[in-house]
Amino acid sequence: MALSVDSKVKELMKNEAAAELLEKFAPGFKTNPQMKLVQALTFRKLCSFPQAGISAEKLEEIDAALRALGE
Repeated sequence: MALSVDSKVKELMKNEAAAELLEKFAPGFKTNPQMKLVQALTFRKLCSFPQAGISAEKLEEIDAALRALGE
């Protein structure tokens, strides 16, 4: 299954490699209890909230890294 920023947060959390990768870009991804509230969102949608603090450039970098996991 190909992963990207358009994958749901729940799918990304279930994939250990993806979760580790996102933890590097967004510390707390794996441990923040509030992440349970946003599991139905895509990672792109989650990053659209200002509280996420992820720029468009960083989002593209994360997307490339996630897609590389599936290769």
